[in-house]
Amino acid sequence: MRWNKFTLKTRSEVEDIVISTLAEAGVEGVEIEDKVPLTEQDKQQMFVDILPDGPADDGIAYLNFYLDEKEDKEELLANVKDALEELRMFVDIGEGTITESQTEDKDWINNWKQYFHQFYVDDILIIPSWEEVKPEDKNKMIIHIDPGTAFGTGMHETTQLCMRQLKKYVKDGMEILDVGTGSGILSIAALKLGAGHAVGTDLDPCAISATRENLEANQIPEGSMDVMIGNIIDDKAVQDQVGYEKYDIVTANILADVLIPLTPVICHQMKPGALYITSGILDVKEDVVVKAVKDAGLEVLEVTHQGEWVSVTARKQA
Repeated sequence: MRWNKFTLKTRSEVEDIVISTLAEAGVEGVEIEDKVPLTEQDKQQMFVDILPDGPADDGIAYLNFYLDEKEDKEELLANVKDALEELRMFVDIGEGTITESQTEDKDWINNWKQYFHQFYVDDILIIPSWEEVKPEDKNKMIIHIDPGTAFGTGMHETTQLCMRQLKKYVKDGMEILDVGTGSGILSIAALKLGAGHAVGTDLDPCAISATRENLEANQIPEGSMDVMIGNIIDDKAVQDQVGYEKYDIVTANILADVLIPLTPVICHQMKPGALYITSGILDVKEDVVVKAVKDAGLEVLEVTHQGEWVSVTARKQA
């Protein structure tokens, strides 16, 4: 199969916010090409003794996204261009040009594995299914993760921000609702931290198989988590299936523009006194998410940051 490949030229300093904007415009995945030097943390996660020097950082990033040749590209490109023009109003995205080319089929499911290796989120070890746990790590909290076609390896700052909040707040037997569960990594972390049961919702049917495989890889007992597909924001059937005033903690690692309409709805799923842990929020949108949380009647407990990403933790009144 041949694919249409679109390459957006932007600035490496703003590639995260541009990628977030692309996602909001309907782009489902982005391949990044830049010359940004690896951080010391990146180098440690690669398990390589000596790394060759790379080219000098020129401040430019190329963001590639792909469409099957049979898919209609015009509407997506129009949405992307409109979103980028809106972003230009408050962020310098550089040239912002999009070029088109064609490429042959690739093994998209497996090619990314060469870049994903075991790493720590504080004292929690995240390890893919194709790597072995070292003897010295066997007594640590370990999460085996293989996202496959669903989002969520734990490497992104937003996932790590949520994991730290779960570690702080999860208590034995808690009921967890994970909106936008993806690979199930946040629910699995909560279950390993002592939660009694989790429910995950997602729009992508791939989340069901990815979560099921990751639960099995982590030896989570059957029945500990349920996953359902649907939009909890506006689908009453999904809301009813998830249930009302049932959950001690709700996690939502999505995007700011989704959190804003989600928040007043999800309050109905939370028990009195329940916690709401969110991320996927770029720092430029921190204020609007905090306002949405407060407008929904929740008390903001913490706002934490990692890089340019933000997590907001709030509580429903008891």
